[in-house]
Amino acid sequence: MEKKDYLKSTVEHIDIKKINAVEIVEAMKKMSFTSRDLGRAAEIYDMMLSEKDCAVILTLAGSTSAGGCMNLYTDLVKNNMVDAIVATGASIVDMDFFEALGYKHYRGTPYVNDLELRERYIDRIYDTYIDEEQLQECDKTITKIADSLEPRPYSSREFIREMGRWLTKNSKKKDSLVQAAFENNVPIFCPAFSDSSAGFGLVLHQHNHPEKHVSIDSVKDFYELTKIKMAAPTSGLLMIGGGVPKNFAQDTVVCAEVLGKEVPVHKYAIQITVADVRDGACSSSTLKEASSWGKVDTTYEQMVYAEATSVLPLLASYAYHKGSWKTRKKWEFAKMF
Repeated sequence: MEKKDYLKSTVEHIDIKKINAVEIVEAMKKMSFTSRDLGRAAEIYDMMLSEKDCAVILTLAGSTSAGGCMNLYTDLVKNNMVDAIVATGASIVDMDFFEALGYKHYRGTPYVNDLELRERYIDRIYDTYIDEEQLQECDKTITKIADSLEPRPYSSREFIREMGRWLTKNSKKKDSLVQAAFENNVPIFCPAFSDSSAGFGLVLHQHNHPEKHVSIDSVKDFYELTKIKMAAPTSGLLMIGGGVPKNFAQDTVVCAEVLGKEVPVHKYAIQITVADVRDGACSSSTLKEASSWGKVDTTYEQMVYAEATSVLPLLASYAYHKGSWKTRKKWEFAKMF
């Protein structure tokens, strides 16, 4: 098959505004297993949105953006359902920013000859395909943005904000998370920013400008996110997957303590994951385990063991149609910096 034969059926992103999941989630609360876990998680998320002084931090790892949840995350930002985001670089750059440039993710299959994909410059995320040549154009766009900035260290939040600013004039697609976050003053942090298409773009930038160049200061990221935690009377975590974003957001409580400021642990916490806890990995640690580190409370916490694209649309639709976001305070944390 030719390349075009592989890249013909695009991934279509779900629209939580058009699907009211309140009734099915309410029914699932009375069921068992993952259904009941999801029901309680949806209830906790609505509690976060209902509490007057609660800031909501979304942490995002994995490939749910490529898998159909991209517009869902944008809707959370646009409708004041998320106040700060901590994500992997891939979620923000290789997936969201990539589509904002006018490119697509394509429905494929895991049952394919990967050597044939490689020969055609097609990258695979399980059953989803990406055009590698287009991804390299994304790399070059990051280089172009970096070339336009004052050469100095930036937090990833600062650099992603410049990406959002660039999209306001150059976006080929509406509803980019990066652009929506810029326009709504919702900061996005990528503590492992170079582990993405951005990394290639910034390496090229530094290669071309060895003496004076843009760099990413991950310590500044940690400090800025901790400042947000210290500014919020209370906080809730909505965690998709685990990894660096999850731990980065949780660690702000401990970091504030190191800075001499006593802050409450995260009052609310939800994690959607398929990770196994038995290997002792931080990514898969339960929320109850995190409480031993002084990071989260255990009164309103819920683990949901499920592949995120199968349950996240239900949770987000439930919270959207319950409507608690309509009367929420708008934090606009990006204005702090």
